[in-house]
Amino acid sequence: MTDSVAVVYDRLREEERLLFDAFERVGVPCTPLYAATIAIELGAAAPAVVLQRCVSQWRGLSLARAYQAAGSVVLNRPEVIEVCGDKLATSAALVRHGVPTPRTSVAVDRDAALAEAERLGYPVVIKPLVGSWGRLVARLESRAAAEALLEYKEVLGGPEHKVHYLQEYIDKPGRDVRAFVIGDEVVAAIYRTSDDWITNTARGGVASNCPLTEDLIAVTLGAARAVGGGILAIDLVESARGLLVIEVNHTMEFRNSITTTGVDIPGLIARHAAAQLELVA
Repeated sequence: MTDSVAVVYDRLREEERLLFDAFERVGVPCTPLYAATIAIELGAAAPAVVLQRCVSQWRGLSLARAYQAAGSVVLNRPEVIEVCGDKLATSAALVRHGVPTPRTSVAVDRDAALAEAERLGYPVVIKPLVGSWGRLVARLESRAAAEALLEYKEVLGGPEHKVHYLQEYIDKPGRDVRAFVIGDEVVAAIYRTSDDWITNTARGGVASNCPLTEDLIAVTLGAARAVGGGILAIDLVESARGLLVIEVNHTMEFRNSITTTGVDIPGLIARHAAAQLELVA
């Protein structure tokens, strides 16, 4: 074991650069590790703490498992990556723990999915099980649209596209909420506002500060506990039923949220990793 935090990445984004700067600022030893250069013998010596920042679900999950087998404390743990990287697994965990979330259904047959879309009511949202930045998420306004999309998925997609994940459409007020969790604390939250129904900042949504209300903190922490905790971004929507959790992100982006909230998110992540380093020292 080494007395440093290894930051494992496969794409050098602004977030990773901010994290490297943050580790230097707080005086925590940090070793950047590019995923493509890594080969790990299971059970061999490894960094004491690994901060997993791979964009790729499979690279991140595989390396997290290998480092955990080698005895590293991995942030986030592979069990958390596995749940958060699969929308169905995330929804199942939220429902199992009583966290408020939109009505969600799964079908493994096109006709069953069409029947369920009718039951949920149009418009209905269909999402891929794995994906980010709102890609391949569709709001279907009619049965004809659903028939066309489901046929396309089943004919051209891989095995995972033959599992149909359907969710009720929430008529949100032109925005959603992203809350940031580090350990046991909700450290900040933003509104993401857009004229489009998909409000991701990667798709043009505009970030602004969101106050941390008691309700927001309670629902957010409930979602974090449901998936196993860690360093997470929780996406929520405001509805007539209150706050509903949409997704939980295990390799969160935060570049648009630092100046927006006034919270040093990368610094807090570095300090959280440093605290884990002290525990294993």
